[in-house]
Amino acid sequence: MSLIKKPVTGMRDILPEEMRLRRYVEGVIRDTYAKFGFTEIGTPVVESLENLNSKQGGENEKLIFKILKRGEKLKLEEVQTEKDLSDSGLRYDLTVPLVRFFANHTNELPSPFKALQMGYVFRADRPQKGRYRQFMQCDIDILGEASNLAEIELILATTQALVTLGFHDFKVRINDRRILKAMARYGGFEEKDFDSVFIELDKLEKIGLDGVEDALMEDGFEKEQVSRFLQLVKKVMEKSGLDALKVLAETILPVEGEEEEDSIAEVKENLEEIIRAVEETGSHGFDLVFDVTLVRGMSYYTGTIFEIAMPQYGGSCGGGGRYDGMIGKFSGQNTPACGFSIGFERILMILLEEGFQVPESSGKMAFLVEKGVRKEQLSAIIGEAQKRRAEGNKVLLVRMNKNKKFQKEQLASQGYEEIREFYREGLRN
Repeated sequence: MSLIKKPVTGMRDILPEEMRLRRYVEGVIRDTYAKFGFTEIGTPVVESLENLNSKQGGENEKLIFKILKRGEKLKLEEVQTEKDLSDSGLRYDLTVPLVRFFANHTNELPSPFKALQMGYVFRADRPQKGRYRQFMQCDIDILGEASNLAEIELILATTQALVTLGFHDFKVRINDRRILKAMARYGGFEEKDFDSVFIELDKLEKIGLDGVEDALMEDGFEKEQVSRFLQLVKKVMEKSGLDALKVLAETILPVEGEEEEDSIAEVKENLEEIIRAVEETGSHGFDLVFDVTLVRGMSYYTGTIFEIAMPQYGGSCGGGGRYDGMIGKFSGQNTPACGFSIGFERILMILLEEGFQVPESSGKMAFLVEKGVRKEQLSAIIGEAQKRRAEGNKVLLVRMNKNKKFQKEQLASQGYEEIREFYREGLRN
């Protein structure tokens, strides 16, 4: 019986042409982020289950690939619960590992610390087109910067990377979790119900205001609460940009307590500063817009949140936000933190579908060598290939196939601009 040649369900092989594009995209992203002062780090793909299950990853905590205990740790006769079988798992994102990394190495790192991570993450999700159980994530984070300079730098760096890759006319939607909470309070919801309300609001783009209303009613909320909350949402949505933020503040502030009033006024000013600062840089190719309906699913977000919207390509291509309370759970010392993640796999799929061609920095040549050439001939051919490589060319040295025409067609499709044929009697072209 032959072994299984297909990948495990939810995983996939990557062919050379896509791998070349992956490496190119990674290079553009790394080069762009380096210009903004981000430095790359690496963390293990295996993390402690205690960390992965620390209520930081939202729904992702239900999708962990768990690893069985090894050797003496695994005592099957003593197993009573799932915890007795497993103590570690594969990471489902790069944020939890980053926070652990920072808490462990704080004294060795600059402050603020601008981190870049690129690596595979794993989720035991149901596979579907464009969604696999192993996929690449690309994150930048600024740790130790409490001011909105962190948000401004993250937005500028991420959008610059996308523009360099050829993306234009996209939007960066921005909101703040504190605004969402103030809106929920305005509607009369209790704090314990906020996340349930936000989950339904997050579906607005797909099901509309009426659909959100029906969903909230089905969740058992009072009609008066739902109506008051959605009327505010609708009122703000009728305006755009900073005008929407102004209307929101004017509506909420009169009914907030003194402490909450100061907080909302501060949030409004903070968002206005971020939007104006990004606009005043004169950056092109995207718009930064306030969007009161932006939720973002991760429960660890504490303030500003943002998302890249590319409706022409079918939806979101990245996002992030501020998570000031997360590092303290590892180190005991609260540290401000903010991050932005590019949807690497989504970006790559778009480029592949658009037929993007990786630009060549040097010539590509192929040397086809006929079978049976003399040893001294082969040595001379190898020497010529080495000479061309030293000059900066990419040279493929391979044996000539029987079906030479098909072989040359394949090489041409791979971008080889010059094909030289070496026979027993010498070079023919």
